[in-house]
Amino acid sequence: MSVDRPLVLVLHGARGDLSRRMVLPALATLQRRGLLPERWALLGTGREPISGEEFDALLRDAVDEFGSDADRAGARELTRHTAYAGDVSDDDTHDELPGALDRLRRALVDGTDLDPQDVLVVHYLAVPPSSFAPITRALHRAGLHEGIRVVYEKPYGTSPESFRELDAVVHEVLDEQQVFRIDHFLGKEATQNLHVSRFANELLGGAWDRHHVAQVQVDVPETLDVAHRAGFYDATGAALDMLVTHLFQVAAEVAMDPPTGLSADDLTAAREDVIAHFRPLDPGADVVLGQFEGYRELDGVPDDSTTDTFVAARLWVDTDRWRGVPFLLRTGKRMAASAQQVTLVLRSPSDLFGEDVGPNRVEISLAGSGAVRLTTTVKRPGPDLALATGTATLRLEDVEPEGDPLPPYAGLLQDVLEGDRTLFTTPRGLESAWRAFEPLLGDARPDPLPYRPGSWGPVAADALAEPHGWALRD
Repeated sequence: MSVDRPLVLVLHGARGDLSRRMVLPALATLQRRGLLPERWALLGTGREPISGEEFDALLRDAVDEFGSDADRAGARELTRHTAYAGDVSDDDTHDELPGALDRLRRALVDGTDLDPQDVLVVHYLAVPPSSFAPITRALHRAGLHEGIRVVYEKPYGTSPESFRELDAVVHEVLDEQQVFRIDHFLGKEATQNLHVSRFANELLGGAWDRHHVAQVQVDVPETLDVAHRAGFYDATGAALDMLVTHLFQVAAEVAMDPPTGLSADDLTAAREDVIAHFRPLDPGADVVLGQFEGYRELDGVPDDSTTDTFVAARLWVDTDRWRGVPFLLRTGKRMAASAQQVTLVLRSPSDLFGEDVGPNRVEISLAGSGAVRLTTTVKRPGPDLALATGTATLRLEDVEPEGDPLPPYAGLLQDVLEGDRTLFTTPRGLESAWRAFEPLLGDARPDPLPYRPGSWGPVAADALAEPHGWALRD
């Protein structure tokens, strides 16, 4: 995107939790970093009317609570670009949004040689998934769909059937190049660094296959509760909220074959080629679900809820590179620690000089700016030939020259403005992901096992990681 091209960002669900926690702070970061055009506007929408002053107060509160110290200082500057209107709907003939959008476009080009149609319009759907199709249809009915870009949050469907139904509606209205299905794990600096760490370093890249790796773990435990969004969460659960979205995408980033290039098309093709080789999950043998004790006592959760707050799955990737290597995926609420980590458990001899060989692992933290840790067997210092385990850590925030990373939502939003779809999912990849996940939606879905808050989940999940065990544990 040319920095001179005016922009209107229409934020649907502007008063919601996602907007407050993620989108509005991301806008504050982009504004502070000079990554938004000089002429731009934020148009918040919602079912219930509020004044512009109320929306500005909401924005400042959001940035104050969830933004960085530097972003908080510039929050007032952000409110110079705001407006608020009622949302579009399928059946309302008195929508406020078309008129408000037209006024903003005209104001942004006032005093220039540009036409209002030259303004880039991005619709960000920070709304429940059930609203995706109605809003998409409403944009078409109101004549607002030409030339726009639309950001859809996850989950993009809650089953293979609902995914296909939603995607059919979206493609009745929009071309694929207008569609940005966001998965913020793909926007993490450390996730993107998987490409560089692997493909630019033979030390890692040469060992990135079944001949050298015994097991891959993608582990995202959380200490967080779900109380503030229990109603939404109970209709979704850990597997739908995290497994078929974030963890499958990260597993694909790890498992993909080297792309032919680093363009958006090349990287997307490599990622989605490997997702097509995900073997459908076997719920009876390869999946453990859990529910933390006390979950049913939360407001908004039925007393007989069977929603999973924990999932561990053993995924098989049927490519020549990874055939026979288990990919272990784990996430859950109210667990012993919070982390976002990819671990490659390296093959090693069981003993050396008559002594047991310790763990040999490559650990890649996806949290924050990220880190790469190499844990290996070494000689213990001293007169005897005794073995020990050592770990070397490279924190990516310490690299020289020092960089200035963008938070995931800010980075992905910048990509939307530039039209860069490298880190966004496509129907082909999602179709394959749903095919692999679908058995977990049927009658074979296991019952969630109880687990103690502050633990590592149900004990049964430990068996999935044998013989090596989970790298993240007590």
